[in-house]
Amino acid sequence: MQFRDLHRQYEAMRTEMDDAIIQATRSGAYIMGAQVSELEQQLADYVGVKHCITCGNGTDALHLALMALGIGPGDAVFVPDFTFFATAESVAMVGATPIFVDVIGDSFNIDPKDLEKKINTIGNLRLAAVIAVDLFGLPANYTDVRHICDKHNLLLVEDGAQGFGGTLNSHKACSFGDISTTSFFPPKPLGCYGDGGALFTDNDEWANLIRSYRVHGKGTDKYDNVRIGLNSRLDTIQAAVLQVKLRHFDDEVQAVNHVAKKYNELLDNNKVAIPTIPEEKTSSWAQYTIRLENRDQVQAQLKASGIPSMVYYPRTMSQQTAFAHMHQQQCPTAANLCRTVLSLPMHPYLTDEEIELIATTINKTF
Repeated sequence: MQFRDLHRQYEAMRTEMDDAIIQATRSGAYIMGAQVSELEQQLADYVGVKHCITCGNGTDALHLALMALGIGPGDAVFVPDFTFFATAESVAMVGATPIFVDVIGDSFNIDPKDLEKKINTIGNLRLAAVIAVDLFGLPANYTDVRHICDKHNLLLVEDGAQGFGGTLNSHKACSFGDISTTSFFPPKPLGCYGDGGALFTDNDEWANLIRSYRVHGKGTDKYDNVRIGLNSRLDTIQAAVLQVKLRHFDDEVQAVNHVAKKYNELLDNNKVAIPTIPEEKTSSWAQYTIRLENRDQVQAQLKASGIPSMVYYPRTMSQQTAFAHMHQQQCPTAANLCRTVLSLPMHPYLTDEEIELIATTINKTF
């Protein structure tokens, strides 16, 4: 059994995928070929924003977003304490200071109440931005977060690396930030066969800046570099792969929601805390993550039964060695999640029999 079975996905799309890859290879335009601009328009239409700009990976997408917004030294950027390292790393990469905010235990997303508290702890730093993360596929509470941003004149970046395909009040993930970002790392809800990322915005000026920054800060002539940028372009083959997957994406999101529903029905929720989805949201289920006190015992039993599982994440951002010098206020909910979370196999091609085996194995452990 695979944790996220990309081989089954490929087999389901094999004919389309092989044709698309061969066509991209035959074109000879291996970097920024026609498929890249086509994909950008398709992604913008899917999300419902004016601009989509692809790039080399999800971390670069965050980095480019902060560069376009003018974030730098002396700026405070608020990030959830429970997330992948890239969220806070991108802040440090532009010289700004990440301020760690606690999360809500049953959604794993940034806690607006703690965000309000942490805004008063930044000392001499300038209030600059919030990065809200759509963790495990579920969009953050953008209604409350946007209200706080507007109140304090903060820019909002949506880290939708895990959230692409989710919705809030029928609006798609990656449409909620001033600039939103996502990742196409292979296991993500919409993943390619290598690295890739994208940014989304309705702002023409920021979109033009990002297009410049992703190619060494180029001007109208690629040999006239008007600013310092990155080398972060999506290659044509990855764009071709994503075009195929995007055609099947809504069906896959529907399938993973079926998997999540089966897990919810079969797992003993008196023993484990199962993820809950508010009525106004849908999830694209990058991960199906339960919370339980005897995690090590359950994980060992799953392994003995040939069932993979993962811990996302064993350390908070404030516990990372790279940020040990910062001495910020603690985030107790995030720390508790690191001790209790366990992610189970989740992908569109998981069978009902496999789901039942996983759930039965966990229930028997108790």
